[in-house]
Amino acid sequence: MKIIAMIPARYGATRFPGKLMADLSGKPVIVRTYEATVATKLFDAVYVVTDSETIKEEIERYGGNAIMSIKEHECGTDRIAEAVENMDIDVVVNVQGDEPFVKKKSLKKVIDVFYDKDAAQIDLASLMQEITDWKDIADPNYVKVIVDQNDYALYFSRSPIPYPRDKDADVRYFGHIGVYAFRKQAILDFYNLPMLPLEATEKVEGIRFLEYGKKIKMVEIDFMGIGIDTPEDLKKANNFLKN
Repeated sequence: MKIIAMIPARYGATRFPGKLMADLSGKPVIVRTYEATVATKLFDAVYVVTDSETIKEEIERYGGNAIMSIKEHECGTDRIAEAVENMDIDVVVNVQGDEPFVKKKSLKKVIDVFYDKDAAQIDLASLMQEITDWKDIADPNYVKVIVDQNDYALYFSRSPIPYPRDKDADVRYFGHIGVYAFRKQAILDFYNLPMLPLEATEKVEGIRFLEYGKKIKMVEIDFMGIGIDTPEDLKKANNFLKN
């Protein structure tokens, strides 16, 4: 099975424009993410796919592989699909460019589902971690996911799900970590299928797969690190590296 990693890197992020080129302890965030992904040694190849000449040049300056997108894209998954369309691969792992602390253990877990006994029915896999702070649960910047008894995704939302009408119920809340492992056909299907109202409302890519009946296997992890969504996150990440 040929498995590669693709890191989508759009320069103009909505909440924090230019964040991927922001300094993280001496290197840009996107370079930190690329190097962390390569260091896992899990992939036949690792690429950054971007709309930015600045990002492409920076990755290449550090000896990395970068691909320029041909078209404009609304989301990272579309950007990756365009890049892998003519590649001879089986699985592509989407590592978010703003996840500079990505760990080998976590990526290996999401890859391993394609070797499990139920692998034949899995179109893609992704990661989740338990969140217990209600501030994070209620924060729309933290995407939440609910799963069935076999850890297949039922729904993703920026709202708290499930809604805690019964506060004594024994329920766990999971934050979605934006790392996906796609079978090649699943990501090409995504690329060619139009966005439907639920995805358009929540602005969460995983919902498109669910709306079209794809099976997403979720894998629980303990700690992914600090995703860089806001300037405050960048400050936390720099402090984390210093300490």
